[in-house]
Amino acid sequence: MNTPNKLTCLRVIMIPFFVFFMLTDAAGSAGKWIALVLFIVASLTDTLDGYLARRDNLVTNFGKFMDPLADKLLVCSALICFVETGKLHAWLVIIIISREFIISGFRLIASDNGIVIAASYWGKFKTVSQMIMTILLIADLGGVFDIAETVFIYLALILTVVSLVDYLWKNRQVISMQD
Repeated sequence: MNTPNKLTCLRVIMIPFFVFFMLTDAAGSAGKWIALVLFIVASLTDTLDGYLARRDNLVTNFGKFMDPLADKLLVCSALICFVETGKLHAWLVIIIISREFIISGFRLIASDNGIVIAASYWGKFKTVSQMIMTILLIADLGGVFDIAETVFIYLALILTVVSLVDYLWKNRQVISMQD
């Protein structure tokens, strides 16, 4: 197993620990900071594994499948924790998670038809906004950061919808192949 794939597996392994520290008081007040560090490190492994895979020509079928799955598991885990802790409304999380399922299904259909769909800038902006939102919500610094949290919650929601519409529109030929 190459280094990028090991980093992807590490990200998946970190998720239960992240959730544990998000949802329990086992570490007392340090729990949220441990969860924050785990989330940031896991997010950075995503950037690093993609960079290494492209730089060293180590792109594999395992990586193509597991990397986006690991990303979705990490983000969805955080979002579900925020519903549990009362930091996000369930309807908002449902919209964001639904987008991920729709895109995943769409990619499977495209793949079955021999089409590879690249990520768009809207999707990248969506991911960055979700990561910043997650970091702000975990840190929960209060004060002016409460405004930043709210801004990033709605920015992430808007970019989620915009990136979905953009993705479906640009790749509408995939849907027409199913008729």
